[in-house]
Amino acid sequence: MRGLPSTSGRNALRTRRWDALILGGALPGLITAIQLGRRGARVLVIEEESSVLAHPGLREPFLMTGSSSQGVLGRCLRELGVPLIDQRRLEVEPSAFQMVLPTARVEYGQLDRTRTELSDWGIAECEPTGLLLNSLSQAANIEQSEMLEAAVVRPPRRGRLGRRARRSPGKRNRGDGPSTPDSMRGLPEELTQAPDLLREILNAQIRALSNCAATEPSDPAQSRLLGGVLEGASSFRGDPTWLRDLLKRRIESLFGEFRTLSGSFELVRASNQPGIAVNDEDEIWIGKLLVLNAPRAVIGRAIDQDPIPDLLNAPAPTHQRLSLHFRVPARVVPEGMGSRLITVRDPGKPSTGTNVITLRLFDDRSRDDDPIVDLVASAVVEHDEARIPTHEVEIGRAVEALFPFGENDLFHASTHEPTWDGDIWLFDPPGGDSWPSEVEIQVSTRPPIYALERAGLAALGFEGDVMLGWRAGDAIAGEAR
Repeated sequence: MRGLPSTSGRNALRTRRWDALILGGALPGLITAIQLGRRGARVLVIEEESSVLAHPGLREPFLMTGSSSQGVLGRCLRELGVPLIDQRRLEVEPSAFQMVLPTARVEYGQLDRTRTELSDWGIAECEPTGLLLNSLSQAANIEQSEMLEAAVVRPPRRGRLGRRARRSPGKRNRGDGPSTPDSMRGLPEELTQAPDLLREILNAQIRALSNCAATEPSDPAQSRLLGGVLEGASSFRGDPTWLRDLLKRRIESLFGEFRTLSGSFELVRASNQPGIAVNDEDEIWIGKLLVLNAPRAVIGRAIDQDPIPDLLNAPAPTHQRLSLHFRVPARVVPEGMGSRLITVRDPGKPSTGTNVITLRLFDDRSRDDDPIVDLVASAVVEHDEARIPTHEVEIGRAVEALFPFGENDLFHASTHEPTWDGDIWLFDPPGGDSWPSEVEIQVSTRPPIYALERAGLAALGFEGDVMLGWRAGDAIAGEAR
């Protein structure tokens, strides 16, 4: 393997040292940083300036699930030591999202509400729909239990990190295999009897909530995506209102730091430790370990060095989540419009491209004279620069259609796309292996470098990101000692 270039001969540069460097501000890396910080590591999180300056809604999860005391998010926040006062600010809303069709607007969320809505709109009969939703809810609960018990990531190949924890009497160790027979996992049989329109709605839901590029999530992953929303959705009240801000505050309280990069940089090695050479600032940031919290192929295109280190030679992204930021006066928002919408423009067409668009509304009441609502509209499209303008027009038209009395007030807020530090790039699971398979995180042993590749858990969407950061932090924490 062609390793990282040495810093020898760069004596004029200032060297600053931490226990761990996290390159990128995506959700998995923030969670990993907290895990390292809680074990005494001094952590530096490096973000791209353009991603920091953008509206925070562009990086906030579309839908947060699993916030109950036994859910993925709820358990993770406790594990991270988030203060109880902040945990209690996480509220569960009965409505997860509104599914917007040309002829219907279905309130989707807690089970009874969803069953009634589907029946009232004539999409499916009440009784069989109730049976289907009950089965999906049970399947989602089973899958959540499996996620919380799973190793999720493969342990590093060397050192004490690879050792299994001693088994406690009466407890099952993570990674011992599923506790639920395969025959009880996956999608319920009732789904095959669902009306065509309902199945199209569920396909759109999967497309909106998963982070896969083009492949279909595994049946166990689909059951979690479909059934998890029947608990409702979560959001924060008070300040901070963003999950990422909550995590960033936690990192800073644990002797971690954040710095931004606006220019070129290189991946380097000093005393067999990985680091970042900041070309514009004549500095080198060194850590005992480095966590790549952005796609390796994208980092490879962004760094200013030749040759590119072998560990960055990875498949390029095939798809991206194209997100646009709009602003509109609160007075033109239709009454009854929820804060999360999934729009299906033509239910008769596949749930791909701009046929399925998600929309988040962020209400800014700080301007009492004329309150503003920020909108983030997203669609998963092929990573083709030539077609991006066309996709943007299609997304804009879909958003305008949702504001029949305010399209003239809709303002597209232009933003600078991040070069490497973003959540927009989507990959399919390597080799087709998706949840419940494990993810390889170690890409180099000398120097120790890890990559938080979201593709392996992309089928689980938001909860996959949470699990990846959580378990990766567990796995590599010993390296920062």
